[in-house]
Amino acid sequence: MSAETLRVALVGNPNCGKTALFNLLTGARQKVANYAGVTVERKVGSTTLANGRTVSVIDLPGAYSLTPSTPDETVMREMVLGQRAGEAAPDVLIAVVDATNLVMNLRLVLELRRLGRPMIVSVNMADVARARGLAIDIKRLSAELGVPVVETVAVQSRGHAALLAELERQAEWPVPRPVDEAISLPDVQREVRRILAVAAPGATQFKRFNHRLDAIVMHPVGGLVLLAGLLFLMFQAVFSWASVPMDAINEAMAWAGEALSAHMADGPLRSLLVDGVIAGVGGVLVFLPQILILFLFILVLEDSGYLPRAAFLLDTLMGKVGLSGRAFIPLLSSFACAIPGIMATRTIPNWRDRLATIMVAPLMTCSARLPVYALLIGAFVPQRTVGGVNLQGLTLFVLYLAGVLSAMAVAWLLKRVWMKSSYQPLMLELPPYRLPKLRNLALGLWERARIFLRRVGTIIFALTVVIWFLSSFPGPPQGATGPAIQYSLAGYLGRALEVVFAPIGFNWQISIALVPGLAAREVAVGALGTVYALSSTGEVADALAPVIAQTWSMATAYALLAWFVFAPQCMSTFAVVRRETNAWRYPLIMAAYLFALAYVAAFLTYRIALWLGA
Repeated sequence: MSAETLRVALVGNPNCGKTALFNLLTGARQKVANYAGVTVERKVGSTTLANGRTVSVIDLPGAYSLTPSTPDETVMREMVLGQRAGEAAPDVLIAVVDATNLVMNLRLVLELRRLGRPMIVSVNMADVARARGLAIDIKRLSAELGVPVVETVAVQSRGHAALLAELERQAEWPVPRPVDEAISLPDVQREVRRILAVAAPGATQFKRFNHRLDAIVMHPVGGLVLLAGLLFLMFQAVFSWASVPMDAINEAMAWAGEALSAHMADGPLRSLLVDGVIAGVGGVLVFLPQILILFLFILVLEDSGYLPRAAFLLDTLMGKVGLSGRAFIPLLSSFACAIPGIMATRTIPNWRDRLATIMVAPLMTCSARLPVYALLIGAFVPQRTVGGVNLQGLTLFVLYLAGVLSAMAVAWLLKRVWMKSSYQPLMLELPPYRLPKLRNLALGLWERARIFLRRVGTIIFALTVVIWFLSSFPGPPQGATGPAIQYSLAGYLGRALEVVFAPIGFNWQISIALVPGLAAREVAVGALGTVYALSSTGEVADALAPVIAQTWSMATAYALLAWFVFAPQCMSTFAVVRRETNAWRYPLIMAAYLFALAYVAAFLTYRIALWLGA
């Protein structure tokens, strides 16, 4: 055992509150979720005991057994046994169990006990079990298991002090005797029932209060209607609730531009700040309220326990198009960003099912597309309510739905042409319904805001400066009559690309904005802001939305929306696909089919819109 740092591993079933306990012990801010697979790779933090000893805490992926059936469980087993390359076995195991589901959770505890390692059991969510009438005799449970047992309520910051105090007494713990012979699942179940009969009478008959609610939420018809209604409400709120803070950010950007123009002499520096930074970065920053509203809904659905039920609800539908029900959470995660969504596919045990999910994950509308959608919808869709329905929110809902339907169609084609495999029904533990904790919601929103602002301050800022430079140099020749940007490097590049994109209605300004969009989708908005700001003849460029509303046709706007439904992913996504599949052919195939889909969709949209007189 380490003489200085105590290595502790948190082990437990999915949804047992293990990650919340990790956050409580270490102060880390890892995502808390109700689905196996959010913590795919290990997470490490540290804390200090009262005696001054440092404790390194490892948060392992949720698992149901030491016999792995998914990559998550493989990682957990390797870490616990010390078989993972470059990792030593932990000194102490903390087995976290859900007090409301001891029948399931104690199976893993009994498996871990047979390893003969120092172990402590954390009975988490004990307050919920107590509120529902389940009494747990902690001392008797400890005696039956032969290891220390501590009661915790991680989401309310209770019990961790007792857990740390118990770790200080670790040298005094009884160490279970290692057992080599295998044990059958029926024997494990009988042992669990025996222990609970004396330590938690009634646990085997314990019924969750939410069964009646499940009858509504998971109804094959009513449940789908409820899911559609929740998503529709979410997209309505993105426009209805965000208007005030967005107006405030717009006014702040306009004030900053006017102030700089009034106090700085005309020249390259003023142009960089006003036409580059404010027009470009500010044009992206204004969409932060809409992104936060979108994530607020997703976090509420996660913390409430609804998302795994939605996965079950859609399992049959997804099975018909060739996707596993386990693909639901990775695909939903892709609404935030395709990168964590693709990484979350590690929870899918079948390789072909996993690959199919990876290939269609980019078709989910990631948050980086939202600024583009919001810009075009705000410019071309009237801010009007018809029958209580906000038309802009309805348009956004249709765009997200188009991404989902296209993903289903591509998955159906892939599984019938390229990667045939049999349908595997989804097996998943449903967590109890919970009221979302305001602290968790606040931390989740802050994390998303921090990520977005970091992208704005790094990638988007850097690319905006590059676009400004390309749009400003070289200067126009003597006697030039057009805007200076037409004679710049960006102008020449844009007109060269326009040859490719003119058939789908894109002008050279749009064509040049698509290039930095390969690094980050939001940069397309910033690039348009910079390009049109430098094309402006006024002292301060107008807001981007009214400018494009005056200069673009409806057909062009619709074509650009169609393009971004299918547009190729950012380079980071392709890099992750390469890493997850260990082959270059899959990201190359992905890029090719996404570009083809985007071009065809934009072409058809543009031509149909022209035919209809748009």
